[in-house]
Amino acid sequence: MTTTPVLAIPKSGEKFTIFNDASYSSLGCVLMQDGQVNAYASKQLKKHEMNYPTHDLELAAVVFALKIWRHHLYGEKVEIYTNHKSLKYIFSQKELNIRQRRWIELLKDYDCEILYHLRKANVVADALSHRGAYVAAMMIHEWTLFRQMGEMSIFRPEERPAVYCSYLRVQTKLMEQIRVQQSCDVKLA
Repeated sequence: MTTTPVLAIPKSGEKFTIFNDASYSSLGCVLMQDGQVNAYASKQLKKHEMNYPTHDLELAAVVFALKIWRHHLYGEKVEIYTNHKSLKYIFSQKELNIRQRRWIELLKDYDCEILYHLRKANVVADALSHRGAYVAAMMIHEWTLFRQMGEMSIFRPEERPAVYCSYLRVQTKLMEQIRVQQSCDVKLA
C-alpha cells in the first residue's frame, strides 16, 4: 500500500479472484488474476448503510465489487473471498431479508463462488476498508517519502501539510530544462 504497484491488464477467459472486506465506515476490494492485481476499489458507506448488520455489510462489499467491475466479470469465472464465513452459504439460506434477496438476484447473473478467507490473510482489502486505522502507519511512511524526494530534488514541503491526500503527484523539471536548452541552441534558432 505504500509502494506503487503495477496493475496487470485483465485477460478474458481466465478466472478472476476478488478479495473484499467491509468495516462500519467503508468497503474495500481488490480484483486479481493469476496472482497479479488488476484493480483496487473502496467506498465510504452512506449514513443508512452504516446501520447494516455485519452479514449485510460483507455482502454489500461483494455486490459493490461485482457492480464496479461488471465489464470484466460478466461471463467469466469469479472466486470471491470474504472474511465472513456465513457468506459461503448465502445461496442455500432459506430466510433472507429483502435487501439480501435483491443482491442474490444480482449474484446469480455472475458465474461466481463465494469462499472464506481469514481476515489476517486479507491484508489489502482490509486496509482499503479500514483506512482510518492505517493513517498512523502511512504518516510514518510519508516522512520517509518526503526525505527521499528532498534528496532527489523533486519536492520538499516547508511545513507539514494540514490535509492529507491519498495520492502523490511527482513532476520533473525536464520540460522546463528542454525549453531553456532550446532557446540557447544556435542551430535550432
